[in-house]
Amino acid sequence: MDEVKKHQLIILGAGPAGTAAGVYAARKKIDTLIITENFGGQAVVAAKIENIVGFEEISGIEMARRFEKQLRHYTELEIIIDRVNGVVFKEGIFEIKTDHGTFYGERILATLGRHYRQLGVPKEKELEGKGVFYCSTCDAPLMRNKRVAVIGGGNSALLSVIDLIPFASQIYLLTNESDLRCDPVLIDRIKHDPKIEIHYNVEIKSIEGDKMVSGLKYKEGNDLREHSLAVSGIFIQAGMQPNSELFKNLLKMNEAEEIIVEPLSGRTSHRKVWAAGDITNLPYKQISVAIGDGVRALLDIYNEIRNTELKEFI
Repeated sequence: MDEVKKHQLIILGAGPAGTAAGVYAARKKIDTLIITENFGGQAVVAAKIENIVGFEEISGIEMARRFEKQLRHYTELEIIIDRVNGVVFKEGIFEIKTDHGTFYGERILATLGRHYRQLGVPKEKELEGKGVFYCSTCDAPLMRNKRVAVIGGGNSALLSVIDLIPFASQIYLLTNESDLRCDPVLIDRIKHDPKIEIHYNVEIKSIEGDKMVSGLKYKEGNDLREHSLAVSGIFIQAGMQPNSELFKNLLKMNEAEEIIVEPLSGRTSHRKVWAAGDITNLPYKQISVAIGDGVRALLDIYNEIRNTELKEFI
């Protein structure tokens, strides 16, 4: 492997965890390559983020811009915008395959976050972007004066409802649980709005429409009947799936396909791989938590590099 460049560390992803780790890697002068498809992670689609210390509010897009600006400020970092499609560990070196090249590193920090989970019902994929949406920040304006359904009962679903209030004529919030699993402050924002109707214990059976969404079919509670709901837009907020597929044959994961890490260091089941942020099994999927996880993992990586160099010197 002497004929190719081997980085001391390759960080996969540049969301909150990856960005924080990248900043610390640059300051510690670790030879680091960051490979990411974009900056900001899944938070980039948020219209308003109100729980970041130091900011009363900031948009996801603005946060992503700041992440990119800060990382590019450090000339010590090499940054490549690309999609990773393979990770191989061979002869003590990681081979990272992307759409446009292959890169080599001695260690990996995985901070690839999560992606929106699909419902897996008929017509969902066929009508994506044609009335089926996953990002209310991006697509709420398309629903002006239209009837809309939001699927989910967590914070993301409630935030989608709030995004849609200025545009939609009627909003149906459909959750498969008996209660909403979100911050009470979000419930306070919607509970008195006459255009919002909430349905509990709902099972979505199918999405209706040919070229565009025209409605959906669902069952509710113990009622065995199938109900129809005429809507022009469906915003799916059914949770998130960790982007851990690359590591399924390399690292130990839990049933939710989250990478299992040692919480004080971010170390995984592989001695040269660390993970941080929403891709891990650690609780509290929050931006601030991911930033701290990224820093903690990077500092552990730095200590590991120093100890390795010391052993080689001795």
